[in-house]
Amino acid sequence: MPKLGPIKHKQLIKNLRQLGFDGPFAGGNHSYLKRGNLKVWIPNPHESNIGPHFLRKILKQAGISESEWEAL
Repeated sequence: MPKLGPIKHKQLIKNLRQLGFDGPFAGGNHSYLKRGNLKVWIPNPHESNIGPHFLRKILKQAGISESEWEAL
């Protein structure tokens, strides 16, 4: 059951794949994952973790509820 941040870049991708997303694909400045016609832009990998505020924005863009995320 993943918490709502902070989370590592690799773990974010792994969790989104479990929720049916494919990728990551290169897309200009940032990579993205795709599920159907929906694209979710993800931050570039860096040393620090993705914080809860930014994670909420990513989940909102992906159409994933907090309860769905925590149920993984």
